[in-house]
Amino acid sequence: MSCSRPAKCSSKSSVWTIWILAILLLLCAGMTYRVASHLKHVVETPISLPVPLSAFPQKIGNWVGSDLSIPSTTKEYMKDNFADDFLSRRYIDTATNTWANVYVVYCSSRPGGILGHQPRVCYPAHGWIHDGTEPSLFTSQTGQQIRCLIHRFHKPAPAYEQIVVLNFYILNGQITTEEKDFSGPLGRRPNIGGDPARYVAQVQISSVLENSIRVAAKDITDLILNFLPDRNGKVKATEYTDTKSNVLK
Repeated sequence: MSCSRPAKCSSKSSVWTIWILAILLLLCAGMTYRVASHLKHVVETPISLPVPLSAFPQKIGNWVGSDLSIPSTTKEYMKDNFADDFLSRRYIDTATNTWANVYVVYCSSRPGGILGHQPRVCYPAHGWIHDGTEPSLFTSQTGQQIRCLIHRFHKPAPAYEQIVVLNFYILNGQITTEEKDFSGPLGRRPNIGGDPARYVAQVQISSVLENSIRVAAKDITDLILNFLPDRNGKVKATEYTDTKSNVLK
């Protein structure tokens, strides 16, 4: 039956259209909120390594390590820069009585967050003056040649100090010194799938003597790589670490 009053019919049609649009907008708003909440939860929830860095051995050859205390402000900084796991430990060579600080940070929930941990950002933030950076190379215990950067910093008088930092990154199992490899849009994209093999890790080995950091890098790097997923996603440390008690088998 045709409507005898076209204006009235048009008015009813407009009301129904408004109601339908309102319902669609509410549904879209609800979906958007749920997606945003899920993304927020994913980004704020750390992605765990198969073997946590806390299980990294404290004795390696002549090196004996002890954990360095992390101030609460540093913990907040780590959280703000998406650190999913980290190791901060001082190793002392009992044969020579020299020392080296070993710092490893693993970012997977937001891989590009590693940029907040680079030496030329965090050291000047703590009062160090950058003196220079140079590319270098060292050979690990297994014969792997590893590219790295050597950074030099100092603190001015009266509290004069100097430090040398050996630094490199592991991007999805491959070593790089180029921050452009993970600073683009793909690196900043959240790891929505929660895949621990999609990550960037940074290795910093520091001391007052360059020889100390080179010897420590040679002796310790292979083990560090064993705790991080290789390019095939395999973590070798699972083969010799009890993940329930976090100790070596």
